[in-house]
Amino acid sequence: MGRVGDVTAVESSGSVVRRILLGSQLRRLRESRGITREAAGYSIRASESKISRMELGRVSFKARDVEDLLTLYGVTDEAERDALLGLAREANVAGWWHSYGDVLPGWFQTYIGLEGAASLIRIYEVQFVHGLLQTEGYAHAVVSRGMPGAPRAEIDRRVALRLERQKVLVSERAPRFHAVLDEAALRRPYGDRSVMQGQLRHLIEISEQPNITLQVMPFSFGGHAGESGAFTMLSFPESDLSDIVYLEQLTSALYLDKREEVALYERVMDRLQSDSPGPGESRDLLRGLLQLT
Repeated sequence: MGRVGDVTAVESSGSVVRRILLGSQLRRLRESRGITREAAGYSIRASESKISRMELGRVSFKARDVEDLLTLYGVTDEAERDALLGLAREANVAGWWHSYGDVLPGWFQTYIGLEGAASLIRIYEVQFVHGLLQTEGYAHAVVSRGMPGAPRAEIDRRVALRLERQKVLVSERAPRFHAVLDEAALRRPYGDRSVMQGQLRHLIEISEQPNITLQVMPFSFGGHAGESGAFTMLSFPESDLSDIVYLEQLTSALYLDKREEVALYERVMDRLQSDSPGPGESRDLLRGLLQLT
């Protein structure tokens, strides 16, 4: 990926982070004044739910709305107003993934932006190999299995989107990526034998990258800390943006950022990492699986 592409990706991903930062600041300002979401919504000719979506960083910001809210919240200092309005402008930069809007659910667009802006991504996966680590053939098999009867063109678009996402791992500002894959994800076949062999070889190769740590939680360990299922933890370079836990569901997703909830997942991730064989042993496990495939 060239330098221009890297900068564009960083800017568009950063816009999601800026939306969340601005939303959290607006929420703090509103709460410090004891103003309800309903009252705030009334002041900008919108609903309480619109204020909620703004404060969660789920929607773009209109400068007029931000100006009116800042006035309502008693923010009169010009420097402070200008800083927040500048944040609103930057938050509205469209991400590269918007061109995939025909196959990309709205709730997943937020995640892609956060994924691209994170400095550390930690994942646990049990059903299949994580999307950032999938080969094209494996991704095609996963998407086809999940969308029986879908047109070939739509499947190809979804696979292209997945491959585009993977560029974040080799970009100029690539995050640290720490993956724990349950052995079940590696033994469950997607595609034919050659697809699975190619996927296992890819995991062995990519796990050698300096920013990537890959561990396998083997069946032989028995029950383990990941009993609640797959999850992703995202950490960001911005000091005022908390870690986020991402939980994907069938038709939506949950984003957890409350400190006590994140701490629970942090403990689970720490246990998964400490209980799984290290990267070297995990590569040996992958080589053993490759020989059996």
